[in-house]
Amino acid sequence: MPVAKISHDGQTLDIAYADEGTGFPVLLIHGFASTKEVNWINTGWFKALNAAGYRAIALDNRGHGASTKFHSDADYSLARMADDALALLDHLEIAKAHVVGYSMGARIACSLAINHGERLGQVVFSGNGWGMVEGTGDWTPVRDALLAPSLADVTDPRGRAFRSFADQTKSDRLALAACVTSVRQVFSIEELTRISNEVLVAIGTDDDIAGSGERLAAALPHGYYLPIPGRDHMRAVGDKAHIAGVIEFLSRP
Repeated sequence: MPVAKISHDGQTLDIAYADEGTGFPVLLIHGFASTKEVNWINTGWFKALNAAGYRAIALDNRGHGASTKFHSDADYSLARMADDALALLDHLEIAKAHVVGYSMGARIACSLAINHGERLGQVVFSGNGWGMVEGTGDWTPVRDALLAPSLADVTDPRGRAFRSFADQTKSDRLALAACVTSVRQVFSIEELTRISNEVLVAIGTDDDIAGSGERLAAALPHGYYLPIPGRDHMRAVGDKAHIAGVIEFLSRP
């Protein structure tokens, strides 16, 4: 997979990415503790987007996958990670792209839409709803779980879920621990009303982390809601109805 060396905010880092197909570009931003492969390639997103006539691009966020790892909390914020995504588009000489973000990726996509909406076409916030406004609880147990000696030492249910996922993806747990509580910024209603792009909010009907998708969609100037039937936060990503619904939204005239 190719790697882009990017610089902004006084930092230089490597961003690993995948880029396949032709047509209008769709930038895919994965969730916390995931990778471009786990979130987008292995789940069929690249194949489906390419078949629909889109160029699919996915990056490993800083601290994840094959991209540069930082172990300081100060190196992680939604703004920095949004700037990474924008810098990748610049590296690829892409002036405008649709953006699809899952979970943490939806937060990054939201930051992009608020501050750089002119660079985006249509936008999808998947796996994150009203939690982006009111928060999604205390993530300190997840940080503690990532720093624990082993999964067997973790009792918190959310901590166990993310520690297990991090172990599965063979992640740098120190980097994830620095990231997890540093990207919990919430957005104000005023910020959301500045989003001029059409936005689809896609949430699993059994997701107990994301918060209400209907409520977030209603707060956006051009928001739409897509329920993903019978899926929780961890299983909604590669759902066929999710992929088909997003492609239908992106293909709106």
